[in-house]
Amino acid sequence: MRQLLTLALILFCTTISLAQRQLIQCGKLIDVNSGQVLTEMTIVVEGDKIVSVDRGYTRAKSGETVIDLKDKTVMPGLMDMHVHLESESSPRSQIEGFTLNPADIAYDAQVYAERTLMAGFTTVRDLGGSGVNVALKKAINAGKVKGPRVYTAEKSIATTGGHADPTNGASLHLMGNPGPEDGVVNSFEEARKAVRQRYKNGADVIKITATGGVLSVAKDGMGPQFQEDE
Repeated sequence: MRQLLTLALILFCTTISLAQRQLIQCGKLIDVNSGQVLTEMTIVVEGDKIVSVDRGYTRAKSGETVIDLKDKTVMPGLMDMHVHLESESSPRSQIEGFTLNPADIAYDAQVYAERTLMAGFTTVRDLGGSGVNVALKKAINAGKVKGPRVYTAEKSIATTGGHADPTNGASLHLMGNPGPEDGVVNSFEEARKAVRQRYKNGADVIKITATGGVLSVAKDGMGPQFQEDE
């Protein structure tokens, strides 16, 4: 009985392994290392990993899936080093900063992340948002939603009225008094606290807006905004 159970388990695991094995047959494959365009290639994928890239069209075995891209050109995933997955530019972007709740932003971010992936970007660096970007990264890594691999800065860090001050353009009764946790600093101590808060919140990188920006909703120009000690 034990031998039969062992054999059944082996057969079951083998079936799963084969079901997860995919052969991507590429008419053309761009090799970014050599700078060459290779023809008639097969990419072998097991689970979520590429295990080999073979010349010719590999014949599929029982249980293997073939993705026929013989009339297509295949290339490695693109990387975008400056994105903001929580939003997209539109005539309503500014007002939505005051009307959307975190749940609204999270649902939108999921849509934008999948859209980015389907455009061919498999890795992105998200350089500033409301903090939803960290949760989005975790959801993508857990396979709960579709999206690229994300390295995120969580919230950007700026000075009061600086490029990334989230209250720029707000009326006085909405402006409040943002501090280091919100990404607004005005001293060395506050700058250090903001960086440590980003680390605590799960940021992969630190984004500081050292100067004004072309999309700033403030009369801050393009000059430097931080002191050397900050």
